[in-house]
Amino acid sequence: MSQRALRCALLACAVASLTCAGQVAAAEAAEPLEPLVLWHAYGDGEAEALRQVLAAFEAAHPGERVHAVRLPFGVLASRLESAVPTGNGPDLFIDAHERLGRYIPRGIVQPLDPSADPDWDATVAQLEPQHVEALRRDGRLYGLPLSAKAVALFINRALVPEGGAPPAGLEAMLRRPLPQGVWPLAIEGEDTYFVAPIFHAFGAKLFEDGRYGLARDGEADPRAVQALERLAGFFRDGLIPPEPSGELVTRLFGGGQAAYAISGPWLAASLPADLDVRVIPLPGLEGAGPMRPFVTVEAIFRAGADAGAEASPAHDVRVAALAGFLAGEESAVLRATVARQVVSHRGAWERFTPDATMLAFRDAARGGVVMPGDARMSQVFEPTTRAIRAVVRGGVDPAVALAEAEARFDDAVRALPEAHDPSLALVLLGALLFIGAVVAVRRSLRAEVRRSLALSLPAWRYVAASFFAVLLLVITPLVVGAAMSLFATDGSEFRYVGLTHYVDILSARGGDLLGQGSFWRVLLVTVVWTALNLLLHVAIGVSLALLLHRPVLRLRAVYRVLLILPWAVPSYVTALSWKGMFHSQYGAVNALLAAVGVEPVHWFSRFGTAFAANITTNVWLGFPFMMVVALGALSAIPKELYEAARVDGASSWQQLRHITLPLLWPPLLPAVAMGAVWTFNMFNVVFLVSGGEPGGSTEILVSEAYRWAFTRGARYGYAAAYAVLIFGILWLGTRSRLVSRAMQ
Repeated sequence: MSQRALRCALLACAVASLTCAGQVAAAEAAEPLEPLVLWHAYGDGEAEALRQVLAAFEAAHPGERVHAVRLPFGVLASRLESAVPTGNGPDLFIDAHERLGRYIPRGIVQPLDPSADPDWDATVAQLEPQHVEALRRDGRLYGLPLSAKAVALFINRALVPEGGAPPAGLEAMLRRPLPQGVWPLAIEGEDTYFVAPIFHAFGAKLFEDGRYGLARDGEADPRAVQALERLAGFFRDGLIPPEPSGELVTRLFGGGQAAYAISGPWLAASLPADLDVRVIPLPGLEGAGPMRPFVTVEAIFRAGADAGAEASPAHDVRVAALAGFLAGEESAVLRATVARQVVSHRGAWERFTPDATMLAFRDAARGGVVMPGDARMSQVFEPTTRAIRAVVRGGVDPAVALAEAEARFDDAVRALPEAHDPSLALVLLGALLFIGAVVAVRRSLRAEVRRSLALSLPAWRYVAASFFAVLLLVITPLVVGAAMSLFATDGSEFRYVGLTHYVDILSARGGDLLGQGSFWRVLLVTVVWTALNLLLHVAIGVSLALLLHRPVLRLRAVYRVLLILPWAVPSYVTALSWKGMFHSQYGAVNALLAAVGVEPVHWFSRFGTAFAANITTNVWLGFPFMMVVALGALSAIPKELYEAARVDGASSWQQLRHITLPLLWPPLLPAVAMGAVWTFNMFNVVFLVSGGEPGGSTEILVSEAYRWAFTRGARYGYAAAYAVLIFGILWLGTRSRLVSRAMQ
């Protein structure tokens, strides 16, 4: 080959190499980006609007992809708190602003970086200043507001033709003549969130300076007392239906059985299309100011620094671009027109024609009180709701109820116990492990033990899977829970406190040992609850089994199936059904009582009636199990014993007393022991039927532990100590001589 040809060949190779390299580089540059992950809890309409917004973002940013994950609202916070610290959370999430005080100390959210978005200043300038300030902490902005939600007044124009609010205020509206059977006002009047506008009308604050606002140092705020007295008067005068819930408000107003309703945009989405409704901001109260609702700002937040696998300036720019787009004008217009959100972008309102309902909700939000974002604010709702119910249902003095609410609030937000030195505990644990190892080694050196192990090795192959399953699913959670009880946490930090939780629980935190909410009082209620339920379960179950076991009874199979149905239905479904039947106004139980001339009973206003409602529900759930066990035991009794007894002239009662019951009791006792454990921990019934009302007096140990873990500042260590004590009580109970003998 000539030199010229060689040079041409080398040049061709170089060109080809450069071309290939360029193609590889272009391919690498064209490689799709990792999708951004966004978590939200939007409903159907809002979720569709978000889908359209994200599609518009992807169209405006070629190569970008956003993966939106929809979670239930009640699950979103707990999922973020468990996923973000482990690096499995989203890049961004949409949530309510009042959770910001809970998220910041735990690193769930991080401030937005203005330098990552060139349009930052222009975007923020167009947002409602009140909403922006709700998301600012220590001079740093942690989110961009998307929309605001507040309650307003709904008016049924078919019942109130003029559809307006007179200057006199709410009371004058409620006094208007209405058709028979129509309630003047449908409102969840026993819920703190919906009663807050009444407190605000009188100038009372639910939360102020990090403390409970409706009472201070055991003295109720006179303005809050006035507000509760006014609310109680509404109930007493029949202006508001008793025991109102969200479902009841929707049913009454949507069905034309209420002239007015106080609710939020979620009610508007649930009303029939042919219902003529007008919405206006909340009016004032006589002798007070305007009712100002709480305002919730929904915002886009960036998850904590450990949330994503990527952590680079380029990733920061992508996240900032998505956050800015979601809060921007185009997104706001889509969300307002598709989902009818009260958007925070002021310029967007000029690009569409809002209807009167949207304008009313916007005015309600602008005139409302932005809910404090302090983490302690969440602890205001449970004690205040219980105070409201005590006043409305039980006639308790408002000043007394609010003072008790303050004590509950202070108990829930009290500081964590001081940290202890774990050295002694570690030494004791090491000593116990060493002693256990020594004992195990010494026993293994015995000849008979080694022979037994050698003989049992083949059997271990069959039980190994079950052993490890029990170890993983049963023993490990018990050990972890017991260890958790030695640590104090509010969800943001853990500190070793030794046995402090047990001392606090058993000493009622220095208060009255039998005071409201103390461990010993709740234990007493739990023991009575368990004993009464077991007595009725066994009595009803055995009685029905004796009837169904009779050979002369026709259609026995049909009766058995019908009587087993209460046990087959999920317990939470049954509990909610019975709760509805115990409603004082619309419940089937009171309807039956009224049919025989008995006055309606407010079942959840007193301990006795609320406890009876819980008992009734759980007996309905529990007797079929005892009936099935008793039927099996009766079938195992030899018929020859009854034939011999009849030959000897024994009566039916004597046969029952001397044959049936003695032979029925041994196989029934293990079922009683299991029923005791189930009933002792029957959370669903207590939580769903009475909800612990009145005032937490019907709580049992397991529901009290739940509240400490999930509604009182995430006191997981304290709740774990409750769980350990429950386990200890049940272990001691099942180790009693009578039960142990029956189990053997």
